[in-house]
Amino acid sequence: MTTTTDPAVSVCFSVTVDSAPLGDFVSCEGLGLEIVMEQREEGGNNGMVWQLPTRVKFSNIKLTRPVCDDSYKLAEWVSAVVGGYTPTTAKIAAKNAQGDTVAEWSLDGVLPVRWTGPSLNLDSPKVAVETLELVHRGIRGSKGDGS
Repeated sequence: MTTTTDPAVSVCFSVTVDSAPLGDFVSCEGLGLEIVMEQREEGGNNGMVWQLPTRVKFSNIKLTRPVCDDSYKLAEWVSAVVGGYTPTTAKIAAKNAQGDTVAEWSLDGVLPVRWTGPSLNLDSPKVAVETLELVHRGIRGSKGDGS
């Protein structure tokens, strides 16, 4: 039996858009899809109901990180999209403590739908974080490369 590292433990998520790195994020939520099913009842067959797939709905992806040196890359990409940029491709890679890719997801038709900057308040100092929410029209998973 082969031994492997625990793939459920990840330290950060690296994001690239059209091979241009946007940096690392500490939280990634919403990687998923739902296959919408339609129920069909067949005449004369009372023992079952057919479940037929009709469409696929992809969840929005929400990425969060502390504001960092790479924050300008994110701002430049969002500004380009606001200026009329077309949908693109992106990759989200889960990294372990050694920096190895544990798993990777490729996204098609990616556009930012929301960017939220840090809340700045001197009365309650906290880590300044930014959040990016992406919409997409397709997702494919791949095995981590181990490097």
